[in-house]
Amino acid sequence: MAYTKIHAVTATVHKAVAYICNPDKTDQNILISSFGCSPETAAYDFKFALSKTRQSDPNKAYHLIQAFFPGEVSYNEAHQVGVELADRLLEGKYSYIVSTHIDKNHLHNHIIFCAADNIEHKKYHDCRRTYYHIRRLSDELCAEHNLSVIQPGNKRGRKYNEWQAEKSGSSIKSILCGDIDAAIKSASSYDAFLLLMRTKGYEVKGQQLEADTPKYIAFRPAGHERFIRGSARSLGTEYTRERIKERIDTKLLSAPVKNAAPSGRKSSILREDSARKLLDTSADKFKENSHLKKWADMQNLKIAASIYSEAGSVSELEKQIRVKSADVKNTRQKLRDIEHRLKKMGEIIKYTEQYQANHIYQIRYQKSKDKDRYFTQHETELLLHDGAENMLRQWGLFPKNIDLSKLQSEHKALISQREALRKQFKSLKQEADTLQNKQNSFIQYFNKSLIPNKQTIPEL
Repeated sequence: MAYTKIHAVTATVHKAVAYICNPDKTDQNILISSFGCSPETAAYDFKFALSKTRQSDPNKAYHLIQAFFPGEVSYNEAHQVGVELADRLLEGKYSYIVSTHIDKNHLHNHIIFCAADNIEHKKYHDCRRTYYHIRRLSDELCAEHNLSVIQPGNKRGRKYNEWQAEKSGSSIKSILCGDIDAAIKSASSYDAFLLLMRTKGYEVKGQQLEADTPKYIAFRPAGHERFIRGSARSLGTEYTRERIKERIDTKLLSAPVKNAAPSGRKSSILREDSARKLLDTSADKFKENSHLKKWADMQNLKIAASIYSEAGSVSELEKQIRVKSADVKNTRQKLRDIEHRLKKMGEIIKYTEQYQANHIYQIRYQKSKDKDRYFTQHETELLLHDGAENMLRQWGLFPKNIDLSKLQSEHKALISQREALRKQFKSLKQEADTLQNKQNSFIQYFNKSLIPNKQTIPEL
């Protein structure tokens, strides 16, 4: 798991860079990576990018920290996760430095990136929405690297013992949220929702929005002394009294119309049921309540029947999964290729602009009679020029031969392709996940395993 926090750098970029690049903290600078700048000249690189923006806020850079739970990740993997986070967040537009500090019990990444991007010269907008975007990206990367993930609440993070209990499935709040979700899906009204919660063994108070009722709805699980509030602070924004009512109303509004043609209504119901997951009837609440168990069994039968009816056969469902999974894989690879090209192209654009803007200083330096004096007066510009030229030549590019406007047009076209692929990938991934859920539900219902190309599920 990883915790993230971010703050703006308004004055001393060079001091912030010097701190994160401390050799004693970064395994003698082995665990340092950069994009669009170098650790030695980052303050100058950032200053150049900032000079091109018209936005006037004082932020020169942002300092992002990503901290891992002790003992969960190696030095190199922690650094890799940090670089991947910077790439996904900044999308090849902002110059950055990533360093991994190993001097404390918990490994943590420092990411310092320029407040102005190198392509459109716009400033990064730091707000609550962008922070949650950072946290989501970090969680996704942790999941991809098989690291545990903590989802903090709306206003505060969870204590580790609470998160550990939830991970093992023993968290009271986690169970309560699951029961609320299930009741909302099944309820035909808010009153029906309350009845279902009581059927599950919960005592409910504050359920009505009236002057003399408590501010929050609250639930007390069977065998527990205390009520658990349905508040944003306790359970999250999706479990307040008002939000529960909204979720039920939204579900009812999106449900099939009752007077629709019989054929259309049947098809709609089948699609809705086939997309649902089976109810886990092994829980104690089902064992203790025979009526609830019977209801759950009927729901599971409907889901299994809908899946079978829609899929046609087990082999056809397997084929659909294989085809859709291949489409997802191919689209993901295309997306990664474009993102890699965009990152490289963004760096070339940045250094080309930097070279062209400061080339005049190099010409004047060569013509200067007192080169030492001229260098002292224009050290920043000359360093930026030489740094940009060196980077471009390392890639086999000659700065004078680069058509900047053409490169910028190609970059813009690639961005459009990337956005189209992102939408396509999201749609394909949702379809693949739906098919996989259907297969998992089907196998779970019949308590069997699918053998590829063999129909092991009995006919309904």
